[in-house]
Parts: sequence; C-alpha cells; structure tokens
Amino acid sequence: MDLNKATYAELNQQLQAKKISAAEVAKFFLEKTNRLNGKLNAFISVNENVVREAEVVDQKIAKGETIGALAGVPFAIKDLLCTKGIKTTAASKILSNFIPPYDATVVRRLKESGAVVLGKTNLDEFAMGSSNETSAFGPVKNPWNIEYVPGGSSGGSASAQAARMVMGSIGTDTGGSIRQPSNFCGIVGVKPTYGRVSRYGIVAYASSLDQAGPMVSSVSDAATVLDAICGKDTLDMTTAHLPKTEFNKNLNPNIKGIKVGLIKEYFSTSGIQPEVMAAVEKAKDNLKNLGAEFVEISIPLTEYAVPIYYLIAASECSSNLSRYDGVKYGYRANFKSLSDLSLDEFYSQTRGQGFGTEVKRRIMLGTYCLSSGYYDAYYRKACQVRRLLREQFNEAFKVCDVILSPVTTSPAFKIGSRIYDPLTMYLNDIFTVSTNLSGLPGMSLPFSFSKEGLPLGIQLTGAHFKEQLMLNVALALEETTEQKGRFAYVS
Repeated sequence: MDLNKATYAELNQQLQAKKISAAEVAKFFLEKTNRLNGKLNAFISVNENVVREAEVVDQKIAKGETIGALAGVPFAIKDLLCTKGIKTTAASKILSNFIPPYDATVVRRLKESGAVVLGKTNLDEFAMGSSNETSAFGPVKNPWNIEYVPGGSSGGSASAQAARMVMGSIGTDTGGSIRQPSNFCGIVGVKPTYGRVSRYGIVAYASSLDQAGPMVSSVSDAATVLDAICGKDTLDMTTAHLPKTEFNKNLNPNIKGIKVGLIKEYFSTSGIQPEVMAAVEKAKDNLKNLGAEFVEISIPLTEYAVPIYYLIAASECSSNLSRYDGVKYGYRANFKSLSDLSLDEFYSQTRGQGFGTEVKRRIMLGTYCLSSGYYDAYYRKACQVRRLLREQFNEAFKVCDVILSPVTTSPAFKIGSRIYDPLTMYLNDIFTVSTNLSGLPGMSLPFSFSKEGLPLGIQLTGAHFKEQLMLNVALALEETTEQKGRFAYVS
C-alpha cells in the first residue's frame, strides 16, 4: 500500500487484515515529518511518542477488538487546539510555555476513533492572518513552491497535509482559515456549520465565528473525519442537538437536478485573477455535465462582508485575549523588580512583548470598537448588518441547494509580498468571510493549477446543517478535477 496516497478506508482494511501495522504507519510519517519540516516549517512541535500510541491500535487488533474508522491515522493538529501533555502555543510568544492538562473535544474524539496525534502545526498567531507569516515561529512554506505562502491561518496544517507528512490534519476557520490555505495547497478543507463541532479546548479568537474542521486529501476522508468530530458536547453549549452524523455512509455522487447558486456580486468583484475565474467556469461546465442546474442569486450585502467581519472578529478577539496578562499562565515580561511597578505597566510590557504586530493591531481595533461612545456606531451596527446578511443567504437557499464560487481572488502569493499591506491581505477574504458571519458550512475543493503550477480550488457553500448535500456535490466534482490524486511531494 502506498501510504502517500492511501485513504482512511484503505488503511483500515489493511490494518484489520494485518498486512500493515499502525506502528509502521506512524514510523513512516514521523520520519517524513522530521525530514521535511526543516524545509516547510509546518510543525511547531512533534509528538515523539506517536509510535508508542499507535501500538495501542495494533494491540486492539491483535485481541480482536473493534477499531474506529480513523484507527492508526496520524493527524496534525493546529496548534490552537489543546492537547493534553503536548505544548499548545497558538503560535504566540505569550503562550510559548503552555502545556494543557486536557484535550480539546475535537482531539479527544479523534483519539476515540483511533487516530494518533503526530504533532502540532504552525499557524498565524492566534489565527490572525491569511498567509501564515504572523507566527512567532516563522512563516510556513507552501510545499508546491516554498517561495509562496501556504495561506492562513491554518497554513501549517495545509502544508503538512499537502506534502503528506500526515494522513489527516485539523484546522480552524474564523473567516476562511481552513478553506483559503486548503485552496492554496491543493487539499480538501471543510468548515462545518457553526454549532456542528465543539469549540471546547480551542484557543478562542472570535467565539461567534470559530469552527474546527478537517483538512485532508479527499472528500471521503473529510466525511469520515466529520463523522468522528461532529456532535453535541456538554462542554460547549453552542453545539447543536442533532442525530449522529453518517456523512461517509451517505456519500452519493449522483447530483442530477441539484440546483447550484451563483452569487452575481461575487462574479463582479474587482481584482479576481482570470485563472481563478477560469477554474470556476470549468467547474460550472463539469457540474452541468453531471446534471446540475444553475440559478443566479443575489447577496447585496456582499460589499460589506469584509468590514463587518473585521469589526466583529477584532472586537471579540479584544475580549478573548484580555485573559493573557502574565499573571495566571503564559509569558511574563522579565521585570527586575515588581515593587515599584504599576499594574498597567505590568500588563502593557507583558502584552507588548508577548503579542505580535498583527495581534496588537486587531486588539487595538477591537478595543476601539467596543469602547464607550463607539460600541453602538461600530460593533452593534456590524452585528445588525450581519443578521441581514444571514437572512439574505437564507433567502438564496430557498432557490438553490449549494453555492459555487471562488475561494480567493488569486492563487498563493509570494512570501513577503503582502505582509506589509494588511488591507490587501484582508480583501483576499471576500469570498470566505460571509460563510462564517452567516454560520454556514463551506468547503474548498482542489480543482486545477495556475500557470505557475500552484493549486487552484473552488468553494462550495451549503445551507445550515446541509453538509451532506455539499459533500455529495464535492464528491461528484472531485472525479472531474485535474488535481485528484496529486500531492506536493517535497524531496
């Protein structure tokens, strides 16, 4: 079996037939990770105990016990999710020494399904960024071309998966942070409906927007991961009371008669590169050949989505990050004496040294938006427009089943080319942020390649809790793509 291409179902079959062991799988990917990470900087930390943990799966098989659908699958976990006994930094100096005493619910459920944690992946600091250049541990490289960004904020998970340093990875998505790096690195990335997946144990950025999801190599693998991690969690009261999912079991590539919506405002957006639009047009042709029907829809508030998003996300991050003060845990500035130090000086020096530039920029913006005299004018107004945006999407889904669109306005860009131009960086999120603002499920599917040989994906968006339909369309379309079965192998 070629572990560089194997699906979860194939691995599970081989494990149960005892043609390969979980320990052998773990050794293969651990060696590959140790060999490639110096070039890609995808991992912040590696779990050297992964082989020992994989041996537990082999022991269960030897005893004839039932194993989970993810048995023996080595996973990369974005370093924003708590992992018991493994350092969790959020790619920030202020959490550089934090080792959680518990697992995030997502991590716990992966383990219960038999997965093993290979390591923690790099990201934009506190998930604030679109290129994975704001990390305190340095930028991640795109394995298709290491001069280019992998996207952010889940760039480490995307890079590791695209290079097949692991068989599965987990990211989080606040405004496109699963879909955008998946698009740049040529993998499948799914952001579930808000409330599908527990946020317990995820270092909070913007609580009303954050969702964890799979970043994997195929639609069927994505469905398997979703089956493992979705579901009500008593530790997170925002999770929905829904029956247990069976996405993988119900995958169906027959999409004849499915109505695909095209948002007219997306296709009139300035700055979309021609090859991005060409990929979407080709996807339209392929879907039509598969029996799908198309309908034009309108989301008039599209032009306000990016400013709404950054007002709300920055405001929530200002509140969430106030807990990092150097008192309870995490980094503390090195003071010679505390006797003559005011509390304000203690906080400002610790946070000034512990937080990076982009994080401080967003905290300052969010604090301003929440301050007396400005709350009503900015944060409250943004929340009101957000509600209207959600209603416009709900109306659109009365006439279509899924929405097809670009993921970003361009393929991956060169490292350093946009980091000093935050407004240009922010505007690259125009096709992804509305999904988070509206709580909808969305995904990036690898589709074709740019003229530089970089991956190009397309985005599918579903109605609330309609992941199954979205995955079915993706499965049908996956068979027609140039990228199917192709990965970025770094020598």
